[in-house]
Amino acid sequence: MASLADRVRGRGRIAAGLLFNLLVSICIVFLNKWIYVHHGFPNMSLTLVHFVVTWLGLYICQKLDIFAPKSLPPSKLLLLALSFCGFVVFTNLSLQNNTIGTYQLAKAMTTPVIIAIQTFCYQKSFSIRIQLTLIPITLGVILNSYYDVKFNFLGMVFAALGVLVTSLYQVWVGAKQHELQVNSMQLLYYQAPMSSAMLLFAVPFFEPVFGEGGILGPWSVSALTIIHWKENSWKKNCRMTRTKHTDKPCSVCWKKTCSFFFF
Repeated sequence: MASLADRVRGRGRIAAGLLFNLLVSICIVFLNKWIYVHHGFPNMSLTLVHFVVTWLGLYICQKLDIFAPKSLPPSKLLLLALSFCGFVVFTNLSLQNNTIGTYQLAKAMTTPVIIAIQTFCYQKSFSIRIQLTLIPITLGVILNSYYDVKFNFLGMVFAALGVLVTSLYQVWVGAKQHELQVNSMQLLYYQAPMSSAMLLFAVPFFEPVFGEGGILGPWSVSALTIIHWKENSWKKNCRMTRTKHTDKPCSVCWKKTCSFFFF
């Protein structure tokens, strides 16, 4: 009887964690869009802030013994860190240049692209049933993009690049975890500062640093408050690493997609 009660409580905590993650994810996307539309905060600079805060959050987590860091060779993480930069930057650019509905629906193409990468590059096979599910997904994304009243060609380019780099990143994360025998938090602990260093070098070449529109420029209190709240998303990263074995990523993705259209 006690074991049954423990299982029920455990599943309840998992469900509550997934629901909280879902709500926070939706809020972060809407806040990102709000920051871009009303304040024009620079994209790469916002990504850099996100990476730095993510690493600081993971540093606090390891100090609290939530996970134990594992020494990893930087050379084996270089490509992964670069793809991490690319997928966040391109998805943010997609959000900046598309409607929220188009942005989120385009991300649904990540599943077909991952399957294609694993099929052609890693010689993995998938059942006919799984392959057939890719047809309505692809057609739905194409039809939505074609008939979007706010169709933006540049936005579609960024969305396509975001899907491609995100798919590569997710495939490589799984491969690196298996190769290095680490969990998600151990991998991200080294990956986040490497990605931060890459963006720190790149930002001055693409975006202003000081003055109007720069990361160190004069920003309103409301913008800084929203960014401060949003950058607590390192907690979301930690939650996802703890719940990634309890629910399928595609299931979480589709729940979020449906929620965006509801809102």
